[in-house]
Amino acid sequence: MAVWMWLRCVLGPHLQRIHRSPDQSRPDGRSGRRGWNYQPRGLERHTDSILGWASALWSLSYYSSPLLLCYLYRKGFICSSKLVPVSQYVGTVLVCLLGVACLRGWGRFRNTDYVQFITILEETKKNHTPANKKKLRCYDFDFSHWPLDFSWTEVSSPKLSKAGVSLLRPEPRLRGAADSVLHSVRTLPCHIISFVIAHTFGRRMLYPGSVGLLQKAMRPMLQQGQAKLIEEFDGQRNKLVACDGNEIDTMFVDRRRDGGQNGQTLVICCEGNAGFYEVGCMNTPLEGGYSVLGWNHPGFGGSTGVPFPQNEANAMDVVIQFAVHKLGFSLSDIVIYAWSIGGFTASWAVMSYPEIQSLVLDASFDDLLPLALKVMPDSWRPLVQHTVRQYMNLNNAAQVLKYQGPVLLIRRTRDEIITTTGPEDIMSNRGNDLLLKLLQFRYPKIMTDEGIRVVRQWLGASSPLEEASVYSGYEVDDDWCVSVLQSYQADRDVSFPWSVGEDMTLEGRRQLALFLARKYMRNFEATHCTPLPAIEFHPPWRL
Repeated sequence: MAVWMWLRCVLGPHLQRIHRSPDQSRPDGRSGRRGWNYQPRGLERHTDSILGWASALWSLSYYSSPLLLCYLYRKGFICSSKLVPVSQYVGTVLVCLLGVACLRGWGRFRNTDYVQFITILEETKKNHTPANKKKLRCYDFDFSHWPLDFSWTEVSSPKLSKAGVSLLRPEPRLRGAADSVLHSVRTLPCHIISFVIAHTFGRRMLYPGSVGLLQKAMRPMLQQGQAKLIEEFDGQRNKLVACDGNEIDTMFVDRRRDGGQNGQTLVICCEGNAGFYEVGCMNTPLEGGYSVLGWNHPGFGGSTGVPFPQNEANAMDVVIQFAVHKLGFSLSDIVIYAWSIGGFTASWAVMSYPEIQSLVLDASFDDLLPLALKVMPDSWRPLVQHTVRQYMNLNNAAQVLKYQGPVLLIRRTRDEIITTTGPEDIMSNRGNDLLLKLLQFRYPKIMTDEGIRVVRQWLGASSPLEEASVYSGYEVDDDWCVSVLQSYQADRDVSFPWSVGEDMTLEGRRQLALFLARKYMRNFEATHCTPLPAIEFHPPWRL
């Protein structure tokens, strides 16, 4: 029995923190369930440090392997006479590390806190009851060992899981059979190079949060953020399995029992390319009293996989299925809130689930391609275009246009990330293009050349005072605009695009264009990464 427990300690996960049980009151009498960091004893602490350094060196070697292999080849080390002794050294190191792992297991075996934790974990895996899961939630440990809470296959056919959920694809160009074959042969090198770029540095440039070294550096901050969500907001961590087999790390904070109206609405948060729910945009709706569900991109935090568009959409799909079938929210009670690159999964969600209540996009863009071209050499333009469209086609605007519900866009006026020139040129912010494409699709008779011109003038305002000056300069009558739109909606009750403004004067179309632009977009005087205050988080405008 003791040997079996020792083996479980050797193979068990790394324990980071112990949260106070919700049933226990704090000694100081305050609310919350403040826990404490797990304290390993001397032997476990030292051996864990050795294994941690070994893991960091392995990660560093992995990411620098192309340069390292080139250096070894030029020095003549890649040959049988040199590889044999090297393999012997590597084998010796692995045996030593195995011994260190066994010693760490012995240190854990002597620690009553760890033995209690591993016993609860094993019992929960055997008998996944609510009582056992409640006990397990008092521990923060490696998420790879966390028991499964929900799988996509519970509500969908496993036969549909191989291809994944559907995505919008760029329309293929029409070619003759012979021309198509010749074109495929001529572009084969471009296809190969694009594949290599997308699966090596391209994906890591687009989603730096998936890089292991960055996650190791951020680990203390992530653990602190997770402890806050669990101990102060009574957050519940869950493991979901998407249709592609990726495990998705989620955090749910339930406010329905608080009695507030906002608590009945679930806000699903989609993070940026280096964002994690532990320290990301979850805090904004939390401060507003909403129920919140956060999740990490594939390859981020406890989530497995890599964040390509298909994997991202698969993850978003299982998160929505979990919210509906496990948490008990209806689609009409769900708001999707996204920051930056999270706009891709958010726009996919509302496109695929049109019954969702509304969409809020903060510091997001219309299309990845213009931003990718900005950071790459001009001579690479054809290659960048092919790589983005083939492997990283984040076509937010095209997906938003498929949604009929309320939308709010939040533009950062000093955004330095999604501008194609610089933060000082507010007209190069790709959020402007997202707004214009949305308005042109929904209200084509209003957004004629003159309508686009006045909206661009409003978007180019450098301050709130200048913005108000443009608005008042065209003498926009808000009440009249609302009455015109309500009258059109009552008479027809049709889906977008609307033909309102077809038989209207030029002055009337200008007023409606500016009115709609101000309702669909709000400015926030900040840079790209500044957290959005709760006071700036509003439900989108409804007619």
